[in-house]
Amino acid sequence: MDSKASTSSGALRALTMELKNLQSQPVEGFTIDVNEDNLFVWTVGIYGPPKTLYQGGYFKASIRFPSNYPYSPPSMKFTTKVWHPNVYENGDLCISILHSPIDDPQSGELACERWNPTQSVRTILLSVISLLNEPNTSSPANVDASVMYRKWKEDQDPEYAKIVTKQVEESKKVAQKDGIQVPETIEEYCVKWAPPQQDDVFDDIDYNDDFGCDYDDDEEEEDEDECGSDYNDDDEDSGQGEN
Repeated sequence: MDSKASTSSGALRALTMELKNLQSQPVEGFTIDVNEDNLFVWTVGIYGPPKTLYQGGYFKASIRFPSNYPYSPPSMKFTTKVWHPNVYENGDLCISILHSPIDDPQSGELACERWNPTQSVRTILLSVISLLNEPNTSSPANVDASVMYRKWKEDQDPEYAKIVTKQVEESKKVAQKDGIQVPETIEEYCVKWAPPQQDDVFDDIDYNDDFGCDYDDDEEEEDEDECGSDYNDDDEDSGQGEN
């Protein structure tokens, strides 16, 4: 077996283990649909967290894994419209956890904020859920959304909330088509499961403070993304940051 085939085989084993882990220990906030004939592409549906602008939303995305996973990060792209500072207009997600751990002082990211082989689909999706409500506006992928978000937070302009609310309503049609009942209360949203065994390598983010979910684990929240370039808030150009 050549090295490329061996690497791909290792990735398949890792993805099979992750899928089994997520099926046996489900986490609130998302659904996963995987065609086992191609484990290198997963379809996920992210529920908008309760008590946020995204409450009741159902946002679908695809995750594509490289042949040397988990040593290199996957990529993630929303297929449902998501107006957000850290999502490019074509749906590509920009978040530190999906960036390779290279030494790049210009990016503004630390290597520890980037991908490493102990990360997983679970940590990616929990980071994305956290990012929905707390975007990184200092270096955005969608500059227009970032400017609009800041104005909304400062009670200067409600347009950001209007756009997100409209997208949430549109996403509910997708959920209905998929036969998905989107949880809209904390009680419905939170999923309880037994803590993983000691030999499990999958870590969870602690959302006790954000959503009132009671976990046994005390994990640190993943750092958010650094994707674009610096910009002036008053600049209304629609340019995008660099990934």
